[in-house]
Amino acid sequence: MASKPPPPAARTQSLAPTSTISVLGHDLLCETFLRLPSLPSLVRAALTCRNFLAAIRGSPVFRRRFREIHRPSLLGFFFDPDGPDIPWFAPVRRQSDRDLTAAIRRADFFLTGIPDCEDAYPGWQIQDCRGGYLLLVNWDTEQIAAYNPLTLALDLIPLPPNEIADGCNGELIYHGFHLVSSGEAPGTFRVIFSCHDASRVRVAVFSSGARHWRMLPWGEVPMPALPAEDQYWLLVGAQANGCLYWAHADEAYQLVLDTSTLQFSSIVLPGLLEGQGNIYMTGETKDGSPCIVCALQFMLCVYCQKTGDDGVRKWVLHSRIWLLGEVLEATECSRDNLVGLKVWAIMDGIVYMSTSESSRDPGAACWFLSFCLETRKLEKVFHRVHDSNVYPYIMPWPLFLLKQGIGHEV
Repeated sequence: MASKPPPPAARTQSLAPTSTISVLGHDLLCETFLRLPSLPSLVRAALTCRNFLAAIRGSPVFRRRFREIHRPSLLGFFFDPDGPDIPWFAPVRRQSDRDLTAAIRRADFFLTGIPDCEDAYPGWQIQDCRGGYLLLVNWDTEQIAAYNPLTLALDLIPLPPNEIADGCNGELIYHGFHLVSSGEAPGTFRVIFSCHDASRVRVAVFSSGARHWRMLPWGEVPMPALPAEDQYWLLVGAQANGCLYWAHADEAYQLVLDTSTLQFSSIVLPGLLEGQGNIYMTGETKDGSPCIVCALQFMLCVYCQKTGDDGVRKWVLHSRIWLLGEVLEATECSRDNLVGLKVWAIMDGIVYMSTSESSRDPGAACWFLSFCLETRKLEKVFHRVHDSNVYPYIMPWPLFLLKQGIGHEV
């Protein structure tokens, strides 16, 4: 009987190792992350694995490029009511960016982390909003709160001491608080409080590191040239490029405080803006340069700073942008129902504004819009009723995406 042939030798098949995105180098990962739609999407990607987080943390160049390519992530607007009610938040809702919606959903925009207080006027009032923090003051409890709704970080600060009124010439007018990034380390800040008398200005500075108020001497400024009984000669201030700007109520100049040197100066305003502080705002272009945007009905006038041959800084007209057609198309409103635009803030080259309705009903709704000065692109945000000051809330770069020790690079 013939024997069976031996079975054929088993063939060995070499399998190529499986490749995944996690084996890519940090440079390729960063190139991929640049194509994500927004900062919330980048945060979600960074939390996926350690390699992704390390790639983002280790590249200040990537962070700068990401900010250059992507518009700031507007999460919504805070509205500061006139009365004891807590400030309320209107979120941006975009079905195309679910990561942005998730960031809004997980934050404390109801401000439950702010200490409770009695329903007494004026309650908690917003003073500033930047870097992810809301700065609020409560004159009844004599507290200032710096609160981050995303991280729930809360810092309670006492009001400036009464010594700030020493040497006051006439009635002291309390002016407001501003939140300024100190630049020392991520998460640290300063609060600058300003007040004025008949012709001078004084500021006090609180550092989150030193934990105390520092009083500066009275600063002499150009005479306001107002009647003696009218001491409200300085309007609410705005922050841009490391400086605070306060416009004179009637004269064509702004008072300027350099927040790094704490030195006062002044800058001349165009004649068109003289005494018109309610129609323009001071802010920053995308590269951080200071600018002014003035709304004349549906035309935006953009001003930039320039130093003349005489060495004097002035605001000069940079461009005029007519937006009536874009506004009507975006809002689908009739021309008869709109009378113009109101600018609320200019941050990172984005102008945040609202329409003015022709209805005299104070409860009438209006459209909130954003406009990019660089791309000239107008976007509608939402249609809301508002009867108060408005503060856009921009998502900041999260601290956990910064490598320790290089926070100053971003």
